[in-house]
Amino acid sequence: MFRFVSRCVICVFLLPTLAFAQSANDAQRLGPQLQPFLKCFSGSQHSFAVSLDADVVIDGQPQHVDGRLVRFDDQSFDLQLTHPDYSLQIRRRGDATALALPHHKVVFVGAGAVDADDQLSPLGMTDRLLGSGSNITLGVSLLQQADASSIAQVLTGLLDVRFDAAKQHWTAGDDVAFKIDAAENRLLLTLADQHRATLTLEKAVPAARKADDWPDFKQVALPRRELERTLARGVRRGFEIASPSRLLTAPLQRNRKVANGELRWIDGQRVALLKGTPAEIGTAHGTLLAKEARRCIDSVLCTFGTVNTIRTGRWFRHDLDAAYQRLAPHIPVDHKTETIAFAAAAGVEPRTAEVLNVFPELFHCSGFALYGKATKDGKLYHGRVLDYMTTIGLQDSATTFIVAVDGKHAFGNIGYAGFMGSVSGMNDQAISLGEMGGHGEGQWDGVPMATLMRRALEECSTLDEVMELWKESPRTCEYYYVFADGKTNRAVGVAAVPESVEFILPGQTHERLGEGIEDAVVLSAGSRLEALRQRVQQNYGEIDVELGQWLMSRPVAMSSNLHNVLFVPQDGVFYVANASHDEPAANRPYAKIDLTALLDEIREADSPAEFNTTKDAR
Repeated sequence: MFRFVSRCVICVFLLPTLAFAQSANDAQRLGPQLQPFLKCFSGSQHSFAVSLDADVVIDGQPQHVDGRLVRFDDQSFDLQLTHPDYSLQIRRRGDATALALPHHKVVFVGAGAVDADDQLSPLGMTDRLLGSGSNITLGVSLLQQADASSIAQVLTGLLDVRFDAAKQHWTAGDDVAFKIDAAENRLLLTLADQHRATLTLEKAVPAARKADDWPDFKQVALPRRELERTLARGVRRGFEIASPSRLLTAPLQRNRKVANGELRWIDGQRVALLKGTPAEIGTAHGTLLAKEARRCIDSVLCTFGTVNTIRTGRWFRHDLDAAYQRLAPHIPVDHKTETIAFAAAAGVEPRTAEVLNVFPELFHCSGFALYGKATKDGKLYHGRVLDYMTTIGLQDSATTFIVAVDGKHAFGNIGYAGFMGSVSGMNDQAISLGEMGGHGEGQWDGVPMATLMRRALEECSTLDEVMELWKESPRTCEYYYVFADGKTNRAVGVAAVPESVEFILPGQTHERLGEGIEDAVVLSAGSRLEALRQRVQQNYGEIDVELGQWLMSRPVAMSSNLHNVLFVPQDGVFYVANASHDEPAANRPYAKIDLTALLDEIREADSPAEFNTTKDAR
């Protein structure tokens, strides 16, 4: 669904840019053909109507999309996108904005003021919706020059585009062909991977209807600022995800120190060292990772939130707020204090930071623990595969946190900037935890899963204490876990729902997991479970760090594999791989994180002054 929406938006707003960026051989021939399109999409023509007819391949399936964009003036436009399963219409006027979902017969309407930056006025829209995080910015900057002849000359000098006189169309290599019908003001684009699009400039601009004129639709009132900000940030973040620039794919690996915290790069991965009270840790987190956290928030609340709204017909933030209301009483005060301090330091609305941290409760991977006879040296190796939404760009904020909260167990938490909870972690007591989501959305009268995970890391010294925490705590939804203790070489699988919790011991046969394997806990589902079991059995007695990482490779990991972790709790180390924009985590290199050594460094910094510098760490 996310790919559908992002590609549709790109088609409507940027298809001309992509065509221009792949079209030039004869500047004198090309310039006049580009001019009508350029006038519209550069903003020099204040009113126009353009329609889109496209066939695209999404997730391997051919799909048809229709679209229409009408600009009435500098403040008003209509946008319509229609797919057999999803549809949306946006009406933007000077005094109001509406997002209508025809498939659901619901429209979200907002009136009043908007933000200066995060809003949808056509005037200057491209500057607001595009930034340095996306390569698309370069093409749009060229498009805005509004001089077709100059652009044609530049393009012919930079790109290998040729006019095919026999076929009367333009080509760019073997993959792209397009034709411009000047008489009909129509551009036809064909890509070798079965994508096809026709863009037509209409001869007349229709009359504009009022933003709230939606007969037979259920109307839901929203603050206009919230509506436009969500859509604007969602599209901007979507462009970064669809075509990331080197700012995201090869970020500057610069170490930084602030009071109570340090940002360090280890083998190309972002690591944050945090120490102190909850408020001090939250402040250091927000100060060090403000940009990454805002990208994480925009990915979840704006990009994914918009897609989910289109899919369900419900305003996503309303769902998240409702979940938080029921979950909040079960979140410890010190976790809330840390979250509020983070929000203040990062420049984020406090409630936004709070609801972000219960996001995993709305959506529902593979894990194993092997030791004793199953491993080469008898040590416990705990693998955790997180298959979770690489398509919304969470990898841009991937961060491993090394946290020492005053008066609690210190721990390593493999997570994301802005996220205080845990889905994968290990503490200084050699306790390691990994989670796998199930079903049960809406069962929120309990401790959020990520909060319970973090509490275990902070509070528990033994595997028995972890199990007792799960038995005593009110739980939410349906989740599966692997818990392990490197001090005793013990591990357990867990199946937990609000009504009950079941512990699956090593070697235990289970109807959903198959025949037990001695000294092993193996959890997954379907063909991934079969592949993981087969790998363990074929390499039984030989598992070490290298083979442990291989156990988590494809197809045990899915294409949505966001991060993998191999914990070796007895040694106080773990290995982390994070997804890129092009590859799942299973295909990426692992970074060795020495939790024991890093915690020793943190503890040696006895005063905040040890961290209180903005200079690069040497």
